[in-house]
Amino acid sequence: MKFKDKVFIITGATSGMGRAIALEFATEGASLMLNGRDVTRGNEITEQIRSEGGIANFFAGDICDESVNRSLVEETLQQYGKIDGIVTNAGKLGLGNVTDIDSDKWHQTFQTNVHSVYYLMKYALPEMQKSGSGTVLVNASIAAFKSFPNHPAYCASKAAAVALAKQAATDYGPEIRVNAICPGPVDTPFLHDSAIAFSDPAKAVDEAKDATLMKRLGQPSDVAKLAVFLASDDASWITGSAYRIDGGILSS
Repeated sequence: MKFKDKVFIITGATSGMGRAIALEFATEGASLMLNGRDVTRGNEITEQIRSEGGIANFFAGDICDESVNRSLVEETLQQYGKIDGIVTNAGKLGLGNVTDIDSDKWHQTFQTNVHSVYYLMKYALPEMQKSGSGTVLVNASIAAFKSFPNHPAYCASKAAAVALAKQAATDYGPEIRVNAICPGPVDTPFLHDSAIAFSDPAKAVDEAKDATLMKRLGQPSDVAKLAVFLASDDASWITGSAYRIDGGILSS
């Protein structure tokens, strides 16, 4: 198992890609502290992992709040005694063009997609430094490199998240590796919510699928397998990178 005796914090772990990553990490032997706002779903994924022989605890809270991130790290240390890595997954769309989007929605999108990543790094990185090693994965998006109609807050914030990951890799290497994952159209509720920005949402999802070279939407498990690779020792010479996992959509 790739993560035997390793402790990871995974945010946004109650649905979509975050949930898939949690399940995949548990299969690889990781001890997990899962985070999300939905207590019911958080308890469900925790119990599923435990029922399958894995180790997991759930810490409910909104990671847009800096104090929640501090408490999340403290609870992880109390439960497991160390932190070997973090995986940030929480995301917000903030739909609307630049002149129409509400200023509060703009700030909330950055709070979720960028500030929360910074907060968790702020409190978790020193603990990884104490151990002399660690890994950080930031779940970003191909929106960091490609614009989409009525997605300025999302695209700008995901570009910022990628830049933050690269900067942290520069400042905290070689002991700590930091990488970003940049998914394309993955079949989650988030994708279908994003499609609302288009005049025909169902058509937009179909066109995204057809625009991939693989002619299919990604699955959360596809992203989870990449996350396992990047967080494991198999990727020991990879840091400061932004990995596209998009079915080839940006190459078409």
